[in-house]
Amino acid sequence: MIRKITRKIKVGNIYIGGDSKISVQSMTNTDTRDVDATVSQILKLEKVGCDIIRCAVPDIVAAEALKNIIKQIHIPLVADIHFDYKLALKSIENGVDALRINPGNIGNLDRIKMVVEAAQNKGIPIRIGVNSGSLEKDILEKYTKVCPEALVESALKHVRILESLNFYDICISIKSSDVMDMIDSYRLISKKVNYPLHLGVTEAGTLWSGTIKSSIGIGSLLSEGIGDTIRVSLTEDVLDEVMVGREILKSLGYIKEGIKFISCPTCGRTQINLIKIAKEVEKRLAKCKKNIKVAIMGCVVNGPGEAREADIGIAGGNGVGLIFKKGEVIKKVKEENLVEELMKEIEKL
Repeated sequence: MIRKITRKIKVGNIYIGGDSKISVQSMTNTDTRDVDATVSQILKLEKVGCDIIRCAVPDIVAAEALKNIIKQIHIPLVADIHFDYKLALKSIENGVDALRINPGNIGNLDRIKMVVEAAQNKGIPIRIGVNSGSLEKDILEKYTKVCPEALVESALKHVRILESLNFYDICISIKSSDVMDMIDSYRLISKKVNYPLHLGVTEAGTLWSGTIKSSIGIGSLLSEGIGDTIRVSLTEDVLDEVMVGREILKSLGYIKEGIKFISCPTCGRTQINLIKIAKEVEKRLAKCKKNIKVAIMGCVVNGPGEAREADIGIAGGNGVGLIFKKGEVIKKVKEENLVEELMKEIEKL
């Protein structure tokens, strides 16, 4: 695939756009005013590969809390601001790495100018975030419904405000809970601007449905070369957002490090509890950074072939499994010992 080269912006020590890697973001669901809880969650997110974190800033107490949060974490922090320009100014003062605002919603031009000048002085970018659930009344009246054209017009309106103030360190997100609207919106905005795009399906749902919708929406656009940073929105543990996001990037070849995990769906020929084994192996390898392919296969039909193609894997039999390494059978193991023996061999790689 050929990736569109967009304008490059800097968020803390992370670049977004241009030839930079596609970053994975998440958003804390703790009360930002609770510094300890928020820091604890961010540190856990760092461990599973979160590149950039966003925190809600509902009031001045939360804006003040950012100062102590930032001191204790290691990834860039984005302040999520709605309506109150003073919260944006205080967040900038307290050291955030980026803002998520819609300029048209934080007051008159003088107030917007104050925020823009503060951001310029600190060298921090602004992400414009348009959602299908929060379109302006005049745009909704014009189009009579939420549609890609309406979402893009809203985003461009906010972009033009920043451009009128000579501010160009902009990232844009146009999220919808409707997957096709989301895809079409990003395709349309990608043709109109060269700013980096933050991809996501908003309010995607639970771990099961949200993963499917996000994978289709985000994955489709990335496969077309559209997108510079992503966030998977799930009604679930925020750690899952990052792990799903990284898996999407890994499946498209944007992330090279980490386990490439394959397993067969099982069938009537399977004579070991492959589902249990596959889940356990995947869980234990979730944080493994080794760039290897692991195959968990259930029988002798496709199993040996797939296992030989992998760096390491198993092919199941009747209560036993063959462990393959680099195409060679290295041992035959009883079913109850398969996971432990496989993990020992992975450690040696």
